[in-house]
Amino acid sequence: MTPQAVLAQPFTLPNGQVIKNRLFKSAMSEALSDRTCVATPELARLYGAWADGGIGLCVTGNVMIDKRALGEPGNVVIEDESHLPALKAWAQAGTRNGTQCWVQLNHPGKQSPKGLNKETVSPSAVPFRPEMKMMFATPRELTDEEIHGLIQRFANAAAIVKKAGFTGVQIHGAHGYLVSQFLSPHHNRRNDAWGGTPEKRRRFVLEVYRAMREKVGPDFAIGIKLNSADFQRGGFTEEESLDTIRALADAGIDLVEISGGTYEAPAMTGVKAGKEPVKESTRQREAYFLAFAEKARQAVKTPLVVTGGFRSVRGMADAISSGAVDFVGLARALAIEPDVPQRLLSGQEPRQQVRPLKTGISFVDKTGLMEVSWYTGQLKRIGRGEAPKPRESALWVFVKIMAQQAGLGRKKAPKRLRAN
Repeated sequence: MTPQAVLAQPFTLPNGQVIKNRLFKSAMSEALSDRTCVATPELARLYGAWADGGIGLCVTGNVMIDKRALGEPGNVVIEDESHLPALKAWAQAGTRNGTQCWVQLNHPGKQSPKGLNKETVSPSAVPFRPEMKMMFATPRELTDEEIHGLIQRFANAAAIVKKAGFTGVQIHGAHGYLVSQFLSPHHNRRNDAWGGTPEKRRRFVLEVYRAMREKVGPDFAIGIKLNSADFQRGGFTEEESLDTIRALADAGIDLVEISGGTYEAPAMTGVKAGKEPVKESTRQREAYFLAFAEKARQAVKTPLVVTGGFRSVRGMADAISSGAVDFVGLARALAIEPDVPQRLLSGQEPRQQVRPLKTGISFVDKTGLMEVSWYTGQLKRIGRGEAPKPRESALWVFVKIMAQQAGLGRKKAPKRLRAN
């Protein structure tokens, strides 16, 4: 079988949903809501471009469950059905061309820039490392009542996503956001029912899944994005991740996307612990987390996706043919070449290659913030109907971000962010 034929094979998930090919668009934060956190026509245009471009399964970025807890300006928030028509327009565009389109549901926890929300919350009041404190405040510890409330917010949002016409949801359990914080012994230092042991630390994500499933039924897809590890001292380890995957598989999760890292240690961008580049042997295999996926495959039969590092048709096909994964995840490549799936499925290599982004400012280049912001800018261009700019200066983007942050700090937070 040719590499492109491997990628073109359909796949049936445990809930019966058929994905038309093995190409999976991983979540990227678009920051394309309006001022009231409602989905815009730009989002529909962006996801329509990806659907028309040939992707099999497309996952949205960072849809939040609480207006009081945004991860960045421009997040869509789903709290109720008041803006259902906008969600329906987005879903209709994202499911064109036989595409499955899932909404990634998230809560940032402590990982939200200073000044954006009235406060940040987390399982425990653990501050960021010193060089990150200028951008992120120390969070307040969540109460037991608040934790139960957040679980219901995730479930209610999933029900609304289904009603809007999307074909699934993905729980964001990676990259240092709230679910990931609960799983990590570094961020979660509780000694109650929600922390103190690996079993208690994973209770939150399992309760979120169960509450969602109760709302959406057995046939609606629920997946999760999960770290293989946090790559932080005292953080979430590979052994704990494997145990979490086993528990989610036993609970009935439909798909697990494997990634890794946090903003403090952004392994998902090719950097570990904020300083170490990915090994050359890993680059040769292309996928950053494929070795961990092989361990996960031995542990569960649940469909798996690896995102991060794929560059060629052969590398993607080899990962699937090995049996380690069922889909290959693409993200940044789709921000600079939205129709790259069509090329891959015809056996052609991408026109554009994902390149390292450097500002020349050491502490900035060691975090994942620069990568997120630069690619968000490319998504906004596509949403406006413009072509991406693959060679845009990372330093210039950083300067614009700092100017925006300075403006945010000078202004009084809008009412929608100060609501209790």
